Amino acid sequence: MAERTERDGWTVDVTPLLEFVRRLPHVPSYLLLAMAFMFWVRAQSYGNFVRDDGSVRLTAVDSWYHWRTTMYTVRNWPQTMPYDPWTAFPTGTYVGQFGTLFDQIVATAAILVGGGDPTPETVLSVALLAVPAIAALVAIPTYFVCKRLGGRIGGLAGVVLLALFPGRFIGKSTVGMYQHHAAEVLFMSLAVLATMVALTVAERERPSYGRVADREWGTLRRPAGYAALAGVAVALYLWVWPPGVVLVGILAIFFAIELSARYVGGGSPEPLAFVGAVALAVTGLLTTATMEVTEIHPAAEGPLQPALAFAVAGGCVFMAWLAREWDRRGIDERYYPAAVAGGAAVSMAVMALVLPEVWDRILRGVYGRLIPVGYTSTALTVPEAGPPDDPLGFFYEQYGPAFLTGLIGLAALAARSVLGDDHRAEHVLIVVWALVLTSMAVTQQRFHYYYVAPVAALNAALVGEIVGGIDRSDLPQVRVIDVGRVAVLLGVAAVVLLPLTPLAAPATVLDAGGDQRPSRDAMRWQSTNHWLEQNSPAPGAWGGADNADEFGYYGTYPVPEDDDFAYPEGAYGVMSWWDYGHIITVQAERIPHANPFQQNARSAAAFFTADSEERAQRVLEAIPAAERSDDLNQFDEAELDALADERTAQQRGEETRYVMIDDEMVGGKFESMRTYAGEDTGTYRESREVRVNEDASTVSGTVTAPARNDAYDDTVLSRLYFDDADGMEHYRLVHNDDQQSQFVTIAVSRDGGESWDPEYVNRPVTPSLAESLSELQDDPDVEVAVYDVRMQPVVKVFERVEGAHLNGTVDAPAGTTVTAELELTTEQRDRTFTYTQTATVGEDGEFSMTVPYATREDADVEDGYTDSGVTAEGTYEISVDGEPVGTADVAESTLYDGGTGEVTLDGG
Repeated sequence: MAERTERDGWTVDVTPLLEFVRRLPHVPSYLLLAMAFMFWVRAQSYGNFVRDDGSVRLTAVDSWYHWRTTMYTVRNWPQTMPYDPWTAFPTGTYVGQFGTLFDQIVATAAILVGGGDPTPETVLSVALLAVPAIAALVAIPTYFVCKRLGGRIGGLAGVVLLALFPGRFIGKSTVGMYQHHAAEVLFMSLAVLATMVALTVAERERPSYGRVADREWGTLRRPAGYAALAGVAVALYLWVWPPGVVLVGILAIFFAIELSARYVGGGSPEPLAFVGAVALAVTGLLTTATMEVTEIHPAAEGPLQPALAFAVAGGCVFMAWLAREWDRRGIDERYYPAAVAGGAAVSMAVMALVLPEVWDRILRGVYGRLIPVGYTSTALTVPEAGPPDDPLGFFYEQYGPAFLTGLIGLAALAARSVLGDDHRAEHVLIVVWALVLTSMAVTQQRFHYYYVAPVAALNAALVGEIVGGIDRSDLPQVRVIDVGRVAVLLGVAAVVLLPLTPLAAPATVLDAGGDQRPSRDAMRWQSTNHWLEQNSPAPGAWGGADNADEFGYYGTYPVPEDDDFAYPEGAYGVMSWWDYGHIITVQAERIPHANPFQQNARSAAAFFTADSEERAQRVLEAIPAAERSDDLNQFDEAELDALADERTAQQRGEETRYVMIDDEMVGGKFESMRTYAGEDTGTYRESREVRVNEDASTVSGTVTAPARNDAYDDTVLSRLYFDDADGMEHYRLVHNDDQQSQFVTIAVSRDGGESWDPEYVNRPVTPSLAESLSELQDDPDVEVAVYDVRMQPVVKVFERVEGAHLNGTVDAPAGTTVTAELELTTEQRDRTFTYTQTATVGEDGEFSMTVPYATREDADVEDGYTDSGVTAEGTYEISVDGEPVGTADVAESTLYDGGTGEVTLDGG
């Protein structure tokens, strides 16, 4: 019943509404429903990842490495992989953010499901469903964080938002996306929740130095217990993701601000300092117990995490002591924050002077990751590691109107913390947490999967502000509420929730979870990786060595003191671009040089962009003796030779034997390579006259337009892929897959053909490129030129060999060119191509050349060599100035020992 009063305006009896809310199912029912929805949405595509053949099918490159570390943990439970020599050849690597608590959780679940001895198929099923399940569990801490900020209605609103956000969080937590992102959000949210509870308990029970000194353990038990639980929660988060040390930094900022504000406001900082000291000390102790390396690095389970935790704990103790000293000396409390800031600045200055490398590493962890400055050109080659082009638009795309209402909630929380009578430390914590994560989300697109938690929390805070006391326990006695407040509440609910509901936007969350498929690259490379596994010797067996059994794929290898693994005789590496490292490790069980941790990306770029085979060989020989930070592309021949000469006997045996390349590497990924190599785009492009493909162009004849130039064609990458190693001495094609890729270059003109701008240069035709081309062709204001059209197999594998020498004497003057040609056919697609090598006749009519292809097969995998999928059609045909003069026969074993082929010359 509504009535109008002079003082309050229209009022309404809300007792029926409150009674209706009371009769609704309990909160656990809502949570279970939300969690079931979140799990179902993310698990819809399960069938796309499970096949009867038992093959592993995953999404995104890092998922493959998590699969490896989880399988290791299943076989070595509960241990995680300490060091992995099956990637980052020729050093191996310690990878602290993989093989963590996340993998242990999944491995444990798989062991339980598999009755103690799970099959790979069982592990795969558990791994596929684990991430959606973990994402669904995020609803629990989210509800309780939101409830603390906005009551029960705010908690439910936060969970609804979490379930319906269509952005990065669901993208990183669907079936097949076997990565730690959802676990990061879960454990960070738990840590924040536990810290909020500990702060509230401390505010209520007010632990102090005096109680500690007087040993009043009874009064300290609850605040100490809750603070310790908060410390455990923070440690669990760091065990899931060591770079999460940023949360310790967030807590440091929070305690510095809140303890200073408490003291300046006339209160004591000791109760909250007690929480910080106990919680972070517990975190420090737990992370010290699990340290695996001594290296200071955010991504490693090393000394950085406990050191920073102990530093924050000590800082809390120091601030409490300083406040007592301030009181004892009668100093104006307004100077207290300046003293704290000065002390922090001095501490950082001392670290920068005493431990400059550590300080530099910390700064590199902050710049381009936590704050949007200091990006490196190589980091920006990964799109998700860069900032969004339109931050506000990107935020709105990820969260809809909830982002804007969340900003209002942030302002409300901040205002309440500064101006309100009900000042609570947990509100300041949420403000600091949200601001730091906002900075991270602006700095790198990838961190938006984290941002769902604070956006939900801030909207819950706004709901709490609007609803006021409606959801509090004493409210059933309140009988009236302002109609305007009800209208505002309904309006906010409509703005926040309706655009995200399936009824209003059916193509958001449901499609994000229902359209997941295995990684395109992984599926395109799968058959080639399996070919390499079956047709090359196992690492440790190359050249007939007998170390393959000792060098097990799931073997346990301790961290070497110098981070340089001593590979056994017969081990070897595979050169490819970093994107493909993990699938080479997992699908082929071979050892890549570069990997998606972006390790060795610079040296890989130096190899692929080398302008001659000789330089590429020098790069490979220098790699074992080079530091990881060395930019081999900038070294001249003498410097590369000097590094090669410095190799130890151990390093001289660590050879790269195979090169694997695909259409994307010679296409769009080449831009990343040339960036790592320190080259500009213009280095490999020029405008020249080209003949267009008239079937695909809107113009005909020839145009002067951008195209790849001679510098590109001279790169080892281009010579291998497009020329099948024609004219090269130490590389032979041993396999190409059955898939074909068409390459095109597309230029557009918007001034009637007077000038042409590049749209795509030397790119494989993908569905997105075809769609883009169709749109350009339909645009009446744009002229389109398509040219440089070629077809090639998608993936190719080359073997690096010593090469066989062809020597002979011909009746020809000095300087005459001698040519050897060999026709070859690939097993896949029955593709035929011709290899050509040339030499110059000397003064005595002698010539000598080196060739990488054999005409007779007399070596295979059992001998420790390659079972090549490329067959010679006859023998080498030798000619002088085009006139046949003889033939040459090369046994395959000769390619490996650098021997001499049998040359038969006419009249010889």
